[in-house]
Amino acid sequence: METLGYLIDGFGVALAPHNLMFALLGAFLGTLIGALPGLGPANGVAILIPLAFSLGLPPETALIMLTSVYAGAMYGGRISSILLNIPGDEPAMMTCLDGYPMARKGKAAEALAISAVASFMGSLIATVGLILLAPLLARFALTFGPAEYFALFLLAFATLGGITGKNPMKTVVAACLGLMISTMGIDSTGVQRYTFGVLELYEGVDFIIAIVGLFAISELLFFIEDKAGGGKEKMTVNKLSLKWADIRGIMPSSIRGGILGFIAGVLPGAGASLGSFIGYTLEKKVVGSKGYFGEGDPRGVAGPEAGNNGASSGALVPMLTLGVPGSGTTAVLLALLISLNITPGPLMFTQNADIVWGVIAALLIGNFLLLVLNIPLVGIFVRLLSVPPKYLLPVVTMVAFVGIYSISNSAFDLYFMVAFGVAGYVFRKLEIPLVPIILGLLLGPEMEKNLRHAMDIADGDWTILWDSGLAIGLWVFAGLGLILPYIVGPLLRRRMKVATGTGGPEGD
Repeated sequence: METLGYLIDGFGVALAPHNLMFALLGAFLGTLIGALPGLGPANGVAILIPLAFSLGLPPETALIMLTSVYAGAMYGGRISSILLNIPGDEPAMMTCLDGYPMARKGKAAEALAISAVASFMGSLIATVGLILLAPLLARFALTFGPAEYFALFLLAFATLGGITGKNPMKTVVAACLGLMISTMGIDSTGVQRYTFGVLELYEGVDFIIAIVGLFAISELLFFIEDKAGGGKEKMTVNKLSLKWADIRGIMPSSIRGGILGFIAGVLPGAGASLGSFIGYTLEKKVVGSKGYFGEGDPRGVAGPEAGNNGASSGALVPMLTLGVPGSGTTAVLLALLISLNITPGPLMFTQNADIVWGVIAALLIGNFLLLVLNIPLVGIFVRLLSVPPKYLLPVVTMVAFVGIYSISNSAFDLYFMVAFGVAGYVFRKLEIPLVPIILGLLLGPEMEKNLRHAMDIADGDWTILWDSGLAIGLWVFAGLGLILPYIVGPLLRRRMKVATGTGGPEGD
């Protein structure tokens, strides 16, 4: 009953006219961003964080808008998958398998509508799971001491590679680099570290600048490099003729995918890629020979779409309750929380209950808004795919530069942002992931603080770090998180390659 009361209060926050307006704006912009191949939700949220700051939005409104962007981008990723056979991001890859064949058969509108309904169901199931699970996990997390929190942060880094990570060693290198950057500035004892006499570095590196540089600016550089583009067969969208019987036929697939996706999202490091993959493979096993997967089976669209959208909401559970992001996009949202002087974790449910439950209520409302937006406005989203990058680049650049300058009014921050952008471009060329760098920047200070606190309590005795059963359990899971990517990752990637064909997701 207490949870229900908090949720009702959250609806009071989410249904405020200005919050509702920004939720709608975020859902619309997120869908547009998700439709652009290669951008994805993490880049979308990173690009629009400066907009939230430049508009001077209150914390709950900024979070509502950007979580709506997150949800919208997960929806939008299916558009280029179905129409162009180009995944908007990695989780949308499985949607290509049956979505594109449906489009080639003249059923593009039906495929888009089915994916919208399945995405809605997956998000709805996961949001309900978030409402039920998050308060329980937050209460459990209140029993954590500094040693347990240190082990938890270690677990977050250990599982970063995820079971779909391409190169776990590069993930470890990236996380260490992020931790190194997080030590810049003046520490808790007043000692300067790696400031090189530069006054602007005394307070450390602003992670918002790092995020916008690494994600948004590096994406601009890739746009410039690939601006020629084109060459894909242009797909037309037929008039929608979806019947209720068609929707009823995909409901079991959507429910199964949503539940599996939520479980995958809650697990740190697994995320939407795993959610979409297991959503698709389960449908193939359940339907069996009665299906025609790979040839335009609607259940092959519904399963992975429900899975990846369920995982996106599930990833908010560890972020809100433990302060540990469950995905790349929630790592960016975590940075926003910290920059707004909100401490993520179990105490957030008591100290900032209005913000937490307002965001959760906004997710429920946003799911309905996205369903309403996605079916009638799909033509607008489709036309966006034909907009040349030369028109998109100036807009994204303006938002990034104006937003960052509005935070501190410092030209140094703009130069710093560009430097991070160039570094991000180089890292991506070398296939070094960016999310571990951001996570190291975000969690490094708290990890160091808890380590110092634990050492003070134990008078320098290191055994305190594994002195409790809970801490030992977290250390064991961290060890498994480091080892499993080397064992399970290659196996899963082989299966995904087999599922999508040897030509990759862009092959017909």
